[in-house]
Amino acid sequence: MAQSVYSRIGKTWKNPRSGPLADITHERLIEWRRGPSFVRIDRPTRLDRARALGYRAKPGFILVRAKVRRSNFRKRHPVRGRKPRRTGISKLTIGKNMKWIAEERVAKRHENLEVLNSYWVGEDGKFKFFEVILVDPHHPAIVNDPKINWICGAQHHGRPFRGKTAAGHRARGLRWKGKGAERFRPSKAGMLHGRRAEDRKRDASRNRRMYA
Repeated sequence: MAQSVYSRIGKTWKNPRSGPLADITHERLIEWRRGPSFVRIDRPTRLDRARALGYRAKPGFILVRAKVRRSNFRKRHPVRGRKPRRTGISKLTIGKNMKWIAEERVAKRHENLEVLNSYWVGEDGKFKFFEVILVDPHHPAIVNDPKINWICGAQHHGRPFRGKTAAGHRARGLRWKGKGAERFRPSKAGMLHGRRAEDRKRDASRNRRMYA
């Protein structure tokens, strides 16, 4: 069965460090690492992912490549003044993924545009690179397009800051539905501390029965 162009591109991008993309990926990462953190580009690097996430080659769509530093976000060890267990540098995990952070930073620098989605394009030992799809909600081509003009509504302003993109949904635990996913919502914190909240509810109901 014949494969489409997008499926071939996606298969090539499964491992860009080897195969036909190895040399160009190496050169790109060197150039991107030395460049600025946010660069507006004319066309997507991964056409298959951009199209799948809603990008269309028409006026009103903008692409920005973002560079985010890779880190575990650990704080420096304090010199003095606290117990070892109060240092606050271990067993701390950030509630956001790198893609969500990239979307927020791009949205902060382009206040008149709305973030549609984003996708990974590369990483090295120090940075991760994402391409963020932006939409101009005031452009006539967007306003008159029934496929994308939903983003022109006021309720969709600031989507990445409220966790409304795909990266935000994943970090907030909103990708699972049905039985067994009760603790995953409404946020990541609810997923982490759901058992503790259930214990408090059970203890409260038990106390009400005892002292009723």
